[in-house]
Amino acid sequence: MFAIAARRMGYRVHTLSPDYDTPTGQVADREIQAAYDDLDAVRDFARGVDVVTFEFENVSADATEAAATHAPVRPAGSVLHTTQNRLREKGFLAGVGALVAPFAPVRSLAEMDAALAALGTPAVLKTAGWGYDGKGQVKITDPRETAAAWQEIGGQEAILEAFVDFDREVSVVAARGLDGSFAHFGVIENRHHRHILDVSIAPAAVPPGVEREAVAIARGILEGLDVVGVLCVEMFLTQDGRLLVNELAPRPHNSGHLTFDACVTSQFEQQLRAICGLPLGSTELLRPAAMANLLGDLWTDGVPDWAAACAFPDVKLHLYGKATARPGRKMGHLTALAGTREEAVEKVTAAREALTGSLSFTPPAPAIRR
Repeated sequence: MFAIAARRMGYRVHTLSPDYDTPTGQVADREIQAAYDDLDAVRDFARGVDVVTFEFENVSADATEAAATHAPVRPAGSVLHTTQNRLREKGFLAGVGALVAPFAPVRSLAEMDAALAALGTPAVLKTAGWGYDGKGQVKITDPRETAAAWQEIGGQEAILEAFVDFDREVSVVAARGLDGSFAHFGVIENRHHRHILDVSIAPAAVPPGVEREAVAIARGILEGLDVVGVLCVEMFLTQDGRLLVNELAPRPHNSGHLTFDACVTSQFEQQLRAICGLPLGSTELLRPAAMANLLGDLWTDGVPDWAAACAFPDVKLHLYGKATARPGRKMGHLTALAGTREEAVEKVTAAREALTGSLSFTPPAPAIRR
């Protein structure tokens, strides 16, 4: 989607990945297959472009430093270094005054026992790095589970966080330009299933004061990290109305995929504008929208019925071009536009149900004017 936005604006796109025929590679002008830690290949790649960005956090700081010797990397490798390790991330957040769940570093079973005694149960043990979509996380409900939890995450550096009794999860996808300008896409509500984002809704059903506070938190984080590009701030809205920052993603984020259809400027175009030094675009939401992820589970009984989803006139289908469908793997998404957020959620979930023949009602016929 980033490559599509770039090509639409006349840019050439090169991509580097350990795989071949990747979703970006299918759209890019040049696809290079190399390991991220092949620093010679990374340097050669950077020599052929004017600016480098990354699509996810699991790229080493060494790789970003190697690329930066030949082209600017935006966001900078320092941003990646902070956000790809939960302990460094929590330390940064505390430094800028953002509220987070109570936590403690864990580097041994003894430290874990001490941390659990301090934080109490339930608590969540998370690997310090390389975790996403619930991977590398274990919920602990009883102190007797510590040894098993420590073993489950492989006995590696981790963080123990107090369990948050939240009302809902929200995110703010925002961008900061090369000139320090700031733009945001409002507050988006996120609903998860099996620790994987299931549905995102814009705008989120939160009071105006919460929205202003969430945006202010996001702005402080982007400015504190000196971000050039898009960054997503994931937060918990607690039962008593507080906003706790959960995680940062220094890139266009799954919860902002709906902006591709629903906003004047998508998060992907905004990323392009920011890293290329262009003015940031309008983030106006054209209509309330909802996004539903399409996981590999939908392929269990064969290819989904794409025509059934496309029968919904206000629903947009996005497939990423991934070669193999696996349970839990994000293969694409649907976005629905509607008059209200509730209608958008109803449409997008119904369209997804129609993919496997479980739809309980008939989609409306499109209005065709002659």
